[in-house]
Formats: sequence, C-alpha cells, structure tokens
Amino acid sequence: MTASAISHAVSNLETRVGIRLLNRTTRSVSLTDAGAMLFAQLSPAFGDIGSALDALNQFRDTPFGKVRINAPNSIAPFVFGPVMGPLVQANPNLELEIVATDRLIDIVDEGFDAGIRLGESLREGMTAVKIKPRLRFAVVGSPVYFETHPIPKAPADLQGHVCIRNLYPSGAGYAWEFIRYDKTIEFAPTGPISLDDHELMIEAALSGVALAYVWEARARPYIQSGRLVECLAPWCAPEDWLYLYYPTRKHLSAGLRAVIEALRV
Repeated sequence: MTASAISHAVSNLETRVGIRLLNRTTRSVSLTDAGAMLFAQLSPAFGDIGSALDALNQFRDTPFGKVRINAPNSIAPFVFGPVMGPLVQANPNLELEIVATDRLIDIVDEGFDAGIRLGESLREGMTAVKIKPRLRFAVVGSPVYFETHPIPKAPADLQGHVCIRNLYPSGAGYAWEFIRYDKTIEFAPTGPISLDDHELMIEAALSGVALAYVWEARARPYIQSGRLVECLAPWCAPEDWLYLYYPTRKHLSAGLRAVIEALRV
C-alpha cells in the first residue's frame, strides 16, 4: 500500500472510533497512548491471521511467500552461495530477500524473519539453529610482501610485520585471535591500514603492503592460485558454529522452514 492510502485508512479508523491514534507533525508520526494500546492488543491477532494464511502452504506443492533474512556481509556469500539456486528452483513460489550488513540490528524491529550470527548466545525469545558452513580465519600475504619479510611461524612473530587492523562497522577494532594447544592468543595490529571490509583486506594483501586476517574461504581462490600465501594455519582454529535465529513462536512459516532445512548442519 502507498503511504497516502495507509494514512487515509488510519484517518477513517480514527473517525470511526472517535479517538486520535496517531500524533502527526510535519517531520514525524508516532502512536498516541490509545494507539499504542490498540496496536499492542491487535498485534497477536495479526500474527494469528498470518499464521493461518501461511498454514495454507500444506495444501500447496511448495512454500509460498517472502522470507527476509539478515546476515553479516562478510559471511553471507559462504552461507547462501551454495543454496540460493537449489532453494529457489525447488520452491518457485518462494521469494528470498537477503540483506547483508555487518551492522548489529534488531531483526524484529527491522522486519526480518530471521538473522544469522556466530555463536548461539541470543536474547530471550529467540530460537537458534546450527547451520553450515563452519568458518575459520586465515592470515595471508602476497609473495611480493614475503620477498622482504619472513613468513611468521607463531603469533608473536607478527610484531615485526605490517598488519591490517580489522574494524567493526562502528569503527571499533577487534583483535586477531589464535588458538593452539588450548592456548588462546590475541594480537591487536597497529598498522597504518584499518578496514571493515574483507574484500578490501584481500585487495590490500594482494598489493603486497600488509598481512590480512580474513575468512579463509574468501582468501582460498587466491591461495590456490599462488597470489596469496597462508601463514600461521596451525594457530587458526575453526570459529564457533554459525546459527540462524528467529523469534520463538507457535507457527513457523513454510518458507522459513524451507530455508532452515537448506542451511542446517
């Protein structure tokens, strides 16, 4: 529906009930106390209507409707790359919408059916399903870089190298983490390059100016072609499992069930 159509419908509703439900200014629209109460009481009913309509999928050959999923930008290609084609081909009435961003979001507030994250630590009211693949980080550099720098054999050797600083979208940095023999070591780079995108990290490493700490799956084609050299592999353990999470509810849509079955371990 268009914004004007929604506004007209709400105005008609306000006229019928005789109570103002929205506060309107030239810059914003917000619920009045009466509007907030009505919305809270109607929300479960709308959920029941959605569940009832989705339950009709049992009479169809394949799931029907849109599934919106949020996933970290740096991880999304490895999660969805292998399954998008088969999933859509097997479910021609399924509409898959994937928004890839490393920004932390609230999937409920922003209208997503599910999200993907590392680890299963979630807020109350969420259900987590373990999915594939299990990823690991890798430290990589170009052969040109290693013409003038020795290949590091242990994390402590990184002190003598030019290393890219990894950033969260917020701008905060995060350490390179290494694990071996039940020993965890964190290394915080202080190099001249700070990036929040793994593709840019790969490009910087390919240019020969620094070492990068990226998902091994993203660097693998360059490692196999010889354009990048992996180092410290024994120290780079697999990360926690990836999880698809969604609000716990009585009825799970057929479309989301199809996505879960395609991704689960």
